[in-house]
Amino acid sequence: MNGLTLKHCRYFLALAREAHFGRAAAACAISQPALSLQIKELEQMLGAALVERSGRQIRLTSLGRAFAVRVEDILRSVDDLGNLVRASRDALSGPFRLGIIPTIAPYLLPAVMAQLTARFPGLDVYVRETITPRLEQDIRSGDLDAAILALPISEPDLTEVSLISEDFVLVRPKGDADRPVPDAKALREMRLLLLEEGHCFRDQALSFCEMGNATPREQMDGSSLTTLVQMVAAGIGVTLIPEMAVPIETRSASVSVARFDAPRPSRRIGMIWRRSNPLEQQLMLMSGTVREAALALRAQQA
Repeated sequence: MNGLTLKHCRYFLALAREAHFGRAAAACAISQPALSLQIKELEQMLGAALVERSGRQIRLTSLGRAFAVRVEDILRSVDDLGNLVRASRDALSGPFRLGIIPTIAPYLLPAVMAQLTARFPGLDVYVRETITPRLEQDIRSGDLDAAILALPISEPDLTEVSLISEDFVLVRPKGDADRPVPDAKALREMRLLLLEEGHCFRDQALSFCEMGNATPREQMDGSSLTTLVQMVAAGIGVTLIPEMAVPIETRSASVSVARFDAPRPSRRIGMIWRRSNPLEQQLMLMSGTVREAALALRAQQA
C-alpha cells in the first residue's frame, strides 16, 4: 500500500480508541483539523471508509474495526523492535512510558522519578496517570512500557511484580478523634465517601466494608482523595485513604486519622508489563528501583 506510514496508523488507532476527533487529536498532540486530514488521506489510500462521521462522535465501519485490530498489532510489533534493540544494551535508556494510578501517583511518583533519574540517567520517562483498566489496555497495546498500580491483576499475558503493601486508614472529622475506631460493620452504617467507579481503591474499600457493589449510605463519588478528605473536614462523612497519602492529604484539612484494628484493610502495590516485552530484564531492575523508592518514602513517613 503506497504512502501508508506509521503516523497514519497511530493517528487512526487513537481515533478508534477515543471515538472522538477532539480527544484523539489531544492524545496525539496535534490539532483536530490535522488529525481529520490524516484520516481522510488514509481512507483515500484505501479507497474505502474507515469511520462513519456524525458530528463530533464517530463510529468505525466494519473495515475500520478490522483495520484497527491489524494496526494495533503492527504498532506493537514496531515498538517491540525498538525494545529489542534497547534490551541489547546494558543500561536502560531512551524514551520510557510509565503508567500509574491516581491513588499512588501524587505520593510515590516524586520519589520514584528521583530514583529512576539517579539510577538510569539516560532514561527519558513519560508518565500517564489514569485508572487501572486504562493502564491495562495501554500496556497491551504497547502505548505504555510498564505501570505502577494495585495488585493482583492476574492476567496471563502480563508480568506482575509485587513491590510493597500498605494499610488503609480512616479519616474522620477532628471532633471524632477520641471516638472508638469503627469496624467494617459499623462503617456500613456511616456516611462513607468513596472515589467514583473505575478506581480500584473504591473497590478495595467496599470489599473491606463487605458491601460488594452496594451503595454506601448517602455516599459521595469523588474524583480524587483530596476532594474526599476536604469533604470529611467539612463534616460530610468519613473516608478511607492509603497510608502513603496521609502526610499530603491531611496537612491542610481539619481531620483526624485512625488506624483500624487487625485485620486491617490494605493493598499490595506492584508493577506490570507485557510478558512478551523484550525489556523484561531491565524492567525487573527498574521494579527494584521503584521498590527502593517506596520503602524510602515509608521510612520518611514513619
